[in-house]
Amino acid sequence: MDLIFASHNTHKVREVEDILGKELVSIKGLDDIGFHDEIEETGGTLVENALIKARAVYIKTRQNVFSDDTGLEVYALDLAPGVHTARYAGESKDSDANMNKLLDALAGRQDRKARFRTVVALIYEGQEYLFEGIVDGNISVNRAGVKGFGYDPVFIPQGYDKTFAELDAEIKNSISHRFRAMQALRTFLQDLA
Repeated sequence: MDLIFASHNTHKVREVEDILGKELVSIKGLDDIGFHDEIEETGGTLVENALIKARAVYIKTRQNVFSDDTGLEVYALDLAPGVHTARYAGESKDSDANMNKLLDALAGRQDRKARFRTVVALIYEGQEYLFEGIVDGNISVNRAGVKGFGYDPVFIPQGYDKTFAELDAEIKNSISHRFRAMQALRTFLQDLA
């Protein structure tokens, strides 16, 4: 089964292909198909943004496609940064500035519960399907660890006492929100096959 993944990140494309299984799907990223149009993520939710990306690629290619969008949702902040996770501290998408703003917003708060949520939108034979992956946890008081990216140094997944940035990649990837969303997609694709 051939699928387009609406991403220019070749590392992410290969990672997702490994999760879904090369025996099940052959995945091409946007660079692989020469898709260079700018897709503006103007949605107010993760679902809307995932659908915007998938629809833009489907309209242009008429091929089966999926996309994802991920957000960090902090309960004490009314699920912010949410859809604005990458740009929480501004358009520059600066991870350090984002973490600083988050830690400042939670300063002195006891409730530090949060979750990472990934939504996958699939357009298959013209029909739209949605899948979700969630990992619950807490925001740490201070940064810890150097692995990973984004908010990994401040997110402690439930059941662990280390941040994503302190955990081995193998452990993080086996419990991550993206992994769980892609596993749900994989189950769906297996049922189709």
